[in-house]
Amino acid sequence: MTGPPSSHTPLHPDRGGPYGMEPLKILLQASGLSLAYGRRTILREVNLTARPGEFWFFLGPNGEGKTTFLRAILGALPPREGQLWVAPDLGSRERIGFVPQRCDINPTLPTTVREFTALGLVGISVSGRERRARLAWALDKVGLGGLEGKDYWALSGGQRQRALVARALVRRPGILILDEPTNGLDLAAEDTLLRFLAELNRKEQLTILFVSHNVAVAARYASHLAFFHAGTVVAGPREAVLHRHTLARVYGVEVEVSAGPSGSVAVRVGGSGGDA
Repeated sequence: MTGPPSSHTPLHPDRGGPYGMEPLKILLQASGLSLAYGRRTILREVNLTARPGEFWFFLGPNGEGKTTFLRAILGALPPREGQLWVAPDLGSRERIGFVPQRCDINPTLPTTVREFTALGLVGISVSGRERRARLAWALDKVGLGGLEGKDYWALSGGQRQRALVARALVRRPGILILDEPTNGLDLAAEDTLLRFLAELNRKEQLTILFVSHNVAVAARYASHLAFFHAGTVVAGPREAVLHRHTLARVYGVEVEVSAGPSGSVAVRVGGSGGDA
C-alpha cells in the first residue's frame, strides 16, 4: 500500500548532499519494500529515501530489479509488502517525469519537436497559455529552443535524447527518472547529456533517478547510489556505499574506483589494470 511514512519510520536528516538540500523534506521513501510479479519476488526489504536536489544512480547487472523499482515508483506495480510513499506535492505522480530508453512513437509519422514534447502533458489539465509556457521552458532548458517546428526524426541522436528529456520536463517534475538514457549515444553526446543533467540538478534542485551500468559515470556525477543485486538494494550517499566490497558483491569481480584531480574517474576490474 501507499501512504505517508509511519511513526516508526526514521526520517534521517540529510547526510552531506552537495546542493544545499532541505534536510527533512522527503520526496520518495521505500520502507521494507518488496516487489513481485505473481509469486516471483524481485526485490525484498528495500529501504531508500530521496530528497530534493539529490542525484541518484541505480546500478547493477541486468535483471536485478532496477526497472521493477521504477515501475513501482511510477505507480505501475503495487508493493507486495512494505511501503512506497510519494510526497503529496508530486500530485499523484503527475510531477514525476520519465525518460525511457527508447522513443515510443512511430518513426513513419511526421512529428515536430513541439508536438513530440507536448506529449508529456497528456493527462495534465493546463490552460493554453500555461501549455505554451511549459513547452518553451522545457525546450529552452534542453537547448532545443528555436527548433520547435523541426521534424523530430531529423534531429541528431543526442538532440532526440534531449527532446525526450524535454517531454518529461514539461510536467515540471519534482523527480526526473531516466532509464539508461545514454544507451546508443556516442561519447560526445553522452557527455553533453550528462553535463546538462548535472547542471539541471544543481540549478533547479531537481531530484534525478538515473538507471545506468556505468560505475565510473555514477562515481563522477552521483550524490547517492543504489546497487541492485540478488533481490536486495544497498542505497545511500555515494561516499557511504561506493566501496570495493560492495562492488565485488554486486558484480562478482574485484572492482577499484579512483578519482583524479581533474574529476575524472577510473574503474579497474579484477586487478588487471584495465579500465572498465
